[in-house]
Amino acid sequence: MDRDIYDEDHDAFRDMVKEFVKRYVTNEAREKWDAEGEIDRATMRAAGEAGILGLAVPEEFGGAGMLQDYRFRAIVNEEVIRAGAGSLAGALGIQDDLAIPYLVHMGTQAQKEKWLPGMATGEIIGALAMTEPGAGSDLRGAKTTAKKVDGGYLVNGAKTFISSGKTADLIVTFVKTGEGNRPDAFSLILIENGMEGFEHGKKLHKMGFQGHDTAELSFTDVFVPDENLIGGEAGHGFIQLMKNLPLERLSIGVAAAAAAQAGFEWTLAYTKDRESFGQRIADFQNTRFRLADIATTVDVLWAYLDRAMLLYKDGKLTAEEAAKVKFWATEREWEVLDTCVQLHGGYGYITEYPIARAFLDARVHRIYGGTNEIMREIVGRQLAGKK
Repeated sequence: MDRDIYDEDHDAFRDMVKEFVKRYVTNEAREKWDAEGEIDRATMRAAGEAGILGLAVPEEFGGAGMLQDYRFRAIVNEEVIRAGAGSLAGALGIQDDLAIPYLVHMGTQAQKEKWLPGMATGEIIGALAMTEPGAGSDLRGAKTTAKKVDGGYLVNGAKTFISSGKTADLIVTFVKTGEGNRPDAFSLILIENGMEGFEHGKKLHKMGFQGHDTAELSFTDVFVPDENLIGGEAGHGFIQLMKNLPLERLSIGVAAAAAAQAGFEWTLAYTKDRESFGQRIADFQNTRFRLADIATTVDVLWAYLDRAMLLYKDGKLTAEEAAKVKFWATEREWEVLDTCVQLHGGYGYITEYPIARAFLDARVHRIYGGTNEIMREIVGRQLAGKK
């Protein structure tokens, strides 16, 4: 089914992304990222130079100024994931969908001037640190503290499962600046790589996204100056996170749809090429039925995601709608890719094939950004009229 949400500007941008993918997303590059467990800085800078990074950064700070039009970011996901580079898509997404928006929407003018130009070019890598060893989706259970002292804050605590955590230069960190667990007890603060007492912990070895680093972070009396408090005032961190969560969840949904689309395309090509019992796998009735199911699921998935992107562009994507997008898209992605692996037979289990890597990458989509159980709770509470 044709999608009608893209115009000539989007088509021209897609050509730019395809050219970047052709030059930089090679088999050798993917093997290097997986072996090293991270996306190298040269690739991130190349993405900046190609104009496909920093899309959320306003033009006055060297970016594309496309934060509200998520269709451009969707194109990046579609083309990079189609090339079998889910790890690179993840790294680009952390930068553009998680780290940068907090500075764009909530940062002070000085913070924007200091950090956004470098983030747009890929010279500065950003990350978002929310999750803690004892507090996953429960943000109010966070225990990392930032105690006010003369000229700034002393930060103590730990974060875990932080995407880009090993390579990041700038960490948007969720900290406790007040008593109790009320929303006004939390703040967001910018912790810089190299600050005394800040340590990157071990790089975590994951089931999927082998080429995108995930790490533990620890803070021991890390002095962070007042000017690194996002927005310049304490007590707004919880609300700031809530404002950006719809974008984060939309981004996961779009990545899931892109992976389902890519998986379908790889599987269709494979079943047309591979033979068994004297005929193409695509000629078996069971295969045709499964392919028909997948094709229809992907079409419906994109129809839903396209609508969500337009709602976001118009400022109408609510937290509840974003939660629906996140859990529904990632559940469908998992079903599609599981079927695609099955249709690949034994080759679907071999990580040299992109379908195997995509299947492993997809598993975390139902966990991060808020587990799908939490997403259902958000939607269910709204339906039940509970606050």
